[in-house]
Amino acid sequence: MHILYVEDEIKIAEFVCVGLKEQGFVVDYCDNGDDGYAYALDQEYDVIVLDIMVPGKDGLAILKGLRNAGSQTPVILLTARNELDDRLAGLNIGADDYIAKPFFVEELIARIHAVVRRVSGDRQNILTVEPLKLDRISREVTCNDQMVELTSREFNFLEYLMRSPERVFTRTQILEHVWGYDFNPNTNIVDVCVRRIRKKLDQVGGEGCIQSVRGVGYRFRKPDA
Repeated sequence: MHILYVEDEIKIAEFVCVGLKEQGFVVDYCDNGDDGYAYALDQEYDVIVLDIMVPGKDGLAILKGLRNAGSQTPVILLTARNELDDRLAGLNIGADDYIAKPFFVEELIARIHAVVRRVSGDRQNILTVEPLKLDRISREVTCNDQMVELTSREFNFLEYLMRSPERVFTRTQILEHVWGYDFNPNTNIVDVCVRRIRKKLDQVGGEGCIQSVRGVGYRFRKPDA
């Protein structure tokens, strides 16, 4: 899942980002509210993890602005203050959950999964483009009812393509959304990842699911396309 994390305490942010990435999340991080608000409006996220007390726009202002703009992206608020007024203010504006600092990364991950299930419904966490099925919560992939063992990066890559079957993604888009940071545009890391996924899918009858678009990038191909 693609997460936006807004937090100004650098040590906490570094620890949380590592924990999220180890669990396969793609994380965009901002250390101030102004940048965080711009990111939230400009990109599509599965969940936004938002500290209330950040420089620039504070967390409650960001949340209010997003809801007024029509955004329904799940938001989990973080704060060092545990007063009831803060919790109620955030929930009344439209927060989906609330965690007081300090917290365990494992708890945050569980809360992220919970709000996604609650907001989207379990069926939307299953991406199905026959013969493949991808479970975003359990992070399992099957092809022709056979399990496909993927690394975390391979899973994120396949999920990114399967979200929009037939849409062509450039290598730059894939690098930004799957790897989460900038690479030399001349790197072949995307192509290497594609070869590994194709090899695994070919073994269970998933030939041709990932199609190369010459000079552009890749797309997930529907069987009847």
